Amino acid sequence: MPAKPGKCFLVGAGPGDLGLVTLRAKQLVEQINALLVEKARQGKAVVRLKGGDPFVFGRGAEEAKALTAAGIQFEIVPGITSAIAAAAYAGIPVTNREQNSHVTFFTGHEDVTKTENAIDYDALIKLGGTQVMLMGVERLDAITHEMLARGSRSDLPVALVRWGTTARQKTIVGTLANIAERVRASGFEAPAIAIFGDVVSLRNELTWFEDRPLFGKRIVVTRTRRQAGALSSELRTLGAGVIELPTIRIAPPTNLREFGELVQDAHSYDWIVFTSPNGVEAFFEIFFKLYDDAREIGGAKIAAIGPATAQRVKDFHLYVDIQPEEFVAEAILREFEKLGEIENLKVLIARAERARDLLPKGLAGMGAIVDEAFAYRTVPETADVTGARRRFVEEGADLITFTSSSTVENFLDLKLPWPAGMKVASIGPITSATARERGLTVDVEAKQHDIPGLVSAIRQFFGS
Repeated sequence: MPAKPGKCFLVGAGPGDLGLVTLRAKQLVEQINALLVEKARQGKAVVRLKGGDPFVFGRGAEEAKALTAAGIQFEIVPGITSAIAAAAYAGIPVTNREQNSHVTFFTGHEDVTKTENAIDYDALIKLGGTQVMLMGVERLDAITHEMLARGSRSDLPVALVRWGTTARQKTIVGTLANIAERVRASGFEAPAIAIFGDVVSLRNELTWFEDRPLFGKRIVVTRTRRQAGALSSELRTLGAGVIELPTIRIAPPTNLREFGELVQDAHSYDWIVFTSPNGVEAFFEIFFKLYDDAREIGGAKIAAIGPATAQRVKDFHLYVDIQPEEFVAEAILREFEKLGEIENLKVLIARAERARDLLPKGLAGMGAIVDEAFAYRTVPETADVTGARRRFVEEGADLITFTSSSTVENFLDLKLPWPAGMKVASIGPITSATARERGLTVDVEAKQHDIPGLVSAIRQFFGS
């Protein structure tokens, strides 16, 4: 038996939008592995992640009582309930000074035909204001009939919001007299909330979430798990539903010792060329294990392909001497040609294994003494810990994004069924060429070959 019992965290995860997960919830989820190690000798640490808020029709109180009875410590982490968030994302404030000053939440799970009903509809209607019903879409006919029978006005505005705060959000608006029929006719199903009250009319002026340029578009991101965040975040901000389906992961180079020796001798080179942020990170991870001072890099000048690569170098407080406007190896070669004579200059290229050999061959052709430092390799991502592949197969997608040739190759090697009508977006000409070689049609190609350029091209493609 452990010397000390563990602790349970009842955490509200919000209604669906990742941006609505609280900082405390993120902290607990990110720390869980460390907590498990720390608590292993004492007991267990458990995060009970619940949709919305644990104490708003979430049965959190029942679980907390059970923990108390068992003598187990617990902590409540409030979440954002869909009762407020889904309404807000539909452009409906649950309170408004000009129309009402109170809001009532109730559950629609109860059968309104029961002799003893926990919901006092007479009191609910007399109270007025805004009423928000969680669950109970399947009983909407009976609930609206009951409200009308108890004296609620037939023209009372009503809205139903399905999959609120997500890219699958759908909103139906009507009145108490016709909303059930509209829901039936549209095939509208749970999960959804219903909002009853005059505040629903404000949706005409306050709609914002469903007006975003990529709202409703399902877009697949195939970058590595570590790198997917930047692209996914920008797409979600524009309203897209993102499926992160990484097809590659970054692994150490095959010969790590050889790479380390080249990094150790970096001070002996005239130029160091970085072709990607991954190369920069792998280089300096080794460099700062060998040296305590960035000045140990000596007098080597630095060239970088693309702003993201250059920025990663600058993060280490080093100056980038060459950063061509185009984000391809050919542009680096043109910049070196402008320098004039580079014969016998020593150049170290930090790059991925199995990358194009255009750059080393081109520089060697100008007379430079070139060494290739294979900093990392991309390997197929075999794990699917989030179930993204299943979701992709079941739901399909409108667009798939490729940010490198390896993402193309490895996605196609998964042999997943291609959803009808799914388009292809490429970050640049090299990636596009690989896609075409594998039989794909490239519908979108970024003019600026980086993540902002890709997002801009996708917006333009969808006409926003």
